[in-house]
Amino acid sequence: MSRDLPPLNALRAFEAAARLRGVSQAAEELSVTHGAVSRQIRLLEEELGVTLFVKDGRGVKLTDAGQRLSEVASDSLDRLRNVCAELRRQAGGDAPFVLGCPGSLLARWFIPRLDRLNRDLPDLRLQLSASEGEIDPRRAGLDATLCFAEPPWPADMQVHELAVERIGPVLSPRYARFAELCAAPASVLLGEPLLHTTSRPQAWPAWAANNRLEAGALKLGQGFEHLYYLLEAAVAGLGVAIAPQQLVADDLAAGRLAAPWGFVETRARLALWVPARLPDHRAVLLAQWLRGELAVCG
Repeated sequence: MSRDLPPLNALRAFEAAARLRGVSQAAEELSVTHGAVSRQIRLLEEELGVTLFVKDGRGVKLTDAGQRLSEVASDSLDRLRNVCAELRRQAGGDAPFVLGCPGSLLARWFIPRLDRLNRDLPDLRLQLSASEGEIDPRRAGLDATLCFAEPPWPADMQVHELAVERIGPVLSPRYARFAELCAAPASVLLGEPLLHTTSRPQAWPAWAANNRLEAGALKLGQGFEHLYYLLEAAVAGLGVAIAPQQLVADDLAAGRLAAPWGFVETRARLALWVPARLPDHRAVLLAQWLRGELAVCG
């Protein structure tokens, strides 16, 4: 019986494009050009004698054959990545623990506590991997991922819930209408041009709904691509922003920001995600430390 397989590069390109729902996204992940991914997919289609993708508007979608191959390819490559990562850790002995983290969470909450973490867990040998947008907890090379997300949790991940997410409006004493707004009820924000982020457009409407305010009456002002920039704008006095309490805890304590209307709970949780196939005692220690730190610092 033949054990021949198509070229591995072609399978990797196909699997990434299928998983990420696009050739451009696959090219970015694999650090190659759009054309290189397209050529590898065509090579795979010629090798198998089937069509794997068809055009769908401005994008592509999987055919039935592509869907079948995608399910097997993703599972097989994930298992291969996980075993290789485990073997590297065993061979390295003291290999660092690689933690993925969104850039806003890293800059505003994690880094200010990094020195304390290194003192408390000196054997962890933490290595941080930041992302401006959402970070894929299944990305090769990550031992764990720290992020806000909503349950239910996927079966292939061990998720350590650390804290409930609570969001609320914040503004700086440098903002021109600071005193006037702080003395008014939350409904005053319905007439205020609000700072917002395109990465989480539902934040303001969710806050309004929790405060029994009409979300449709919200007036959005300056927008920012990422939460980090949004909060920098708020600290600079450019307007009222909205953010998770954890990400502004230090700014509130230092007086750089104020939260006159408090925070409301969402369905999301700050959690540490660990691939279920890669159990690591260091992840448990890190989760325990994070949970304690969040309990103290908020």
